[in-house]
Amino acid sequence: MAGHSKWANIKHKKGKADAARGKVFSKIAKEIMVAASGGGGNPDDNIQLRALIQKAKGVSMPKDNIERAIKKGTGELEGGRLEEGSYEGYAAGGIAVVVKVLTDNKNRSASEVRHAFNKAGANMAEQGAVSRMFQRKGQIFIEKDGVEEEALMECVLEAGAEDLKTEGAQYEVLSDPADYDALSDALTQAGITMASSELAMIPDLITEVTDVDQARSIVRFIDTLEELDDVQDVYANFDISDEVAAALDSE
Repeated sequence: MAGHSKWANIKHKKGKADAARGKVFSKIAKEIMVAASGGGGNPDDNIQLRALIQKAKGVSMPKDNIERAIKKGTGELEGGRLEEGSYEGYAAGGIAVVVKVLTDNKNRSASEVRHAFNKAGANMAEQGAVSRMFQRKGQIFIEKDGVEEEALMECVLEAGAEDLKTEGAQYEVLSDPADYDALSDALTQAGITMASSELAMIPDLITEVTDVDQARSIVRFIDTLEELDDVQDVYANFDISDEVAAALDSE
């Protein structure tokens, strides 16, 4: 799930990120295939592909994997025929959820996502009913111990960033999608390491969940969705309080 640092930190502490690295590579490879299929295999001419290559490098995805995914997307290798899909709904407490999929079988992905919603007692919604609460943005996370805030602010604002926030042990930099490419380049040229970098869906308003049972229900639901092979990203408009984060971390 993108954009919620407290939960991301819990997952990191539990070791899930490293354990799931192979699956992360697979999901990014699918995105690269679709981007290369639609806009060509040259990242200089394909901003979306360039962003995904940066995302892949951010999780130490091998260069060979990236190049193979591009070639599948452009048709140089077989196996690159995938379709994009999106599903929307509400989790416990009315939390808005958007699920992005890439699949070679839309009927399968729709059935699996619907089953996950039903099992969690969540409600699916019509297309656009939930996604209108989000905006597509460039989103970059940078570790605090890697750069001084003043130097970072000067760099990103000159490159077109819209906002710089403090999120736990990280800085979060947001930009318009059109400025994302230049922003990534500016950070790279300044020698500032990006912990993660992608074009994401950012909620207009965040609901802070302070009830442990509700938070646990939402987190388990999102985990279930993210475990589905066809699911690429899950976005939701919630964050959790420090107290709830500590309670979940101790489980």
